[in-house]
Amino acid sequence: MGFKSMVEAANKKVFLDTNKFAENRTIIYNGKTFTDIPVILAEVKEKDRRVAIIQGGRKDNTQGLFMAVATLRCALSDLDGRQPEKGQKIKINHQEGGGGYFSEYTIDASGCDMGMVKLELEAIDE
Repeated sequence: MGFKSMVEAANKKVFLDTNKFAENRTIIYNGKTFTDIPVILAEVKEKDRRVAIIQGGRKDNTQGLFMAVATLRCALSDLDGRQPEKGQKIKINHQEGGGGYFSEYTIDASGCDMGMVKLELEAIDE
């Protein structure tokens, strides 16, 4: 077993262990549902939406909207080896078993290192 394989196995046994750090969540990406896979979803932080979006030549600074930011980590193998791409939409539920409320995020950054996917996520929230 090579070093990379050992790190991938350690990631699953330690970081993606649902008794330690991870929680089972259902993810919907690119039309496919991945039910109850272990993920680490960092606390969603809301910050004032300060970035102006140009729509038809004018700035959109709508009050009462916030940018929800989250970081998701999971095993690439749990997504059937498909690394989610920047700019795509991804839905994540908020309870185990595949039910409950799903939040939809836009993938702001996507990376994979030694079998561990890291996604930086953003969503507009009211």
